[in-house]
Amino acid sequence: MSNSNIPSPEEIRKEISEFLEDKYGRRVIVPPATDRESKEPSDETVGKKVQGQINFDLKPSELEAYLQQYVVGQDEAIEVLATKICTHFNRMRLENSRPDFEELVGNIKSNILMIGPTGVGKTYLIKLIAKKIGVPFVKGDATKFSETGYVGGDVEDLVRSLVHEANGDIKLAEYGIIYLDEIDKIASSGSVWGPDVSRTGVQRNLLKLMEESEVDLKTPTDLAAQMEAAMEAQRTGTVKRKKVNTKNILFVMSGAFSGLADLVRRRLNQQPVGFRANEERDSLSRLEEFELLKNVKSEDLLKYGFESEFIGRLPVVLTLNDLDIDGLYQILKNPQSTVVLGKKRDFAAYGIDISFTDEALRSMAERAFAEKTGARGLVSVVDRLLLKFEKKLPDTQIRTLLVTQAVVDHPQTELRKILHSFYLKNFQKRFLASNGIIVTFTEEAIQLIEERSAAESKNFEEFCSDLLRDYEYGLRLLNCEEFTVTAELVTNPKETLEKLIKATYDKH
Repeated sequence: MSNSNIPSPEEIRKEISEFLEDKYGRRVIVPPATDRESKEPSDETVGKKVQGQINFDLKPSELEAYLQQYVVGQDEAIEVLATKICTHFNRMRLENSRPDFEELVGNIKSNILMIGPTGVGKTYLIKLIAKKIGVPFVKGDATKFSETGYVGGDVEDLVRSLVHEANGDIKLAEYGIIYLDEIDKIASSGSVWGPDVSRTGVQRNLLKLMEESEVDLKTPTDLAAQMEAAMEAQRTGTVKRKKVNTKNILFVMSGAFSGLADLVRRRLNQQPVGFRANEERDSLSRLEEFELLKNVKSEDLLKYGFESEFIGRLPVVLTLNDLDIDGLYQILKNPQSTVVLGKKRDFAAYGIDISFTDEALRSMAERAFAEKTGARGLVSVVDRLLLKFEKKLPDTQIRTLLVTQAVVDHPQTELRKILHSFYLKNFQKRFLASNGIIVTFTEEAIQLIEERSAAESKNFEEFCSDLLRDYEYGLRLLNCEEFTVTAELVTNPKETLEKLIKATYDKH
């Protein structure tokens, strides 16, 4: 066949587009041909680029100090994480700089298993580490994956996501961190039917990635990728399969591991220093559970339902303790607290500067602790507490808000006070500017105006404007310089004005 009979890539693309449009409509689009392949850097160039971007030489003490700025109450876990992860990346730096090093057979990476309740900062810690080191980070949920990939997703999608997070830089992605949460949910319960077969399969698929494997960047089910490959073959005569090597990718697994503490306790009961046998039937306190989990061993995880090979690829096991009231309070007090800084930014979007007293922070920590969701409870508590303020204050010219103990205890009441005070001052300023008269209010009058303005869906200023509309001319006529609004006036404004005028004329 002569070359003149071979269609050009553009002709192929057009024919495929017409075919897909006829079959599926305009929902499927074939991407245009690009010269992206020719612009991709070589492996050697990318390798140098990666070395310059990643903090390979970060020391454990430096990373530990960095994490301590953001996370409180997890000193032991931070120490382990900072040390093992720094060693992982520094060792890669050494091996990359010494090609004469003989590769170790059966070498096991410092993949990590984190055990701890929800909301104690597991995900946050790993995100901080990835940001500090300068590597892409991907989080997945173990319950979303299946053995075959037909139900849920394929575990290899995690690796492909790393490439996306690295903006297509495959070499950078090969130094990334994959974080998989709720790993305890794929532990087999010992059943040979139902979901347990799939759970074991997911463990085995993850085992391949945690060792060293090659993952195709393009999946066979990716129609657009396959057509792009066909067009590339037409242009170049060859198809270059892009693969991601998982040798240096660090895997971090985490979960709450409900019931694992009971397994640890049963094992310890067999020892002379263990717990009393009758305590096994007692419910564990959160502190007791944490202390037990610090003694977790591989045999406990095997009984929990994990494959021995899977546990063998997670040599670093650490436990994060639950947060008490003081721990939650310290999170809020931390200058780097994302909860407080996030709320400050929310209000700053409306030009409002918000601040908190220590008493208010302590009270919010107590409320969050009662929700038993760890640090996540702080976000819920603060959002619920300040939602009405966030809605109402942007309609005013209020530019500062101090959250006190009273605001935490009675948010609706305090919001009304703040709004009434603002609108009251606005009314007084406007009345003085228009009439030259200083208006004050008795406490009984203020309370009555608050009740009536709420009933009529008016703010304090609007209600007072309507209430004293006739008084503006009358008070000027009487040459008043100061005037006090009483409860009687609020109840009977016309009669009170008539009495005032009559009394003034009777004096003359």
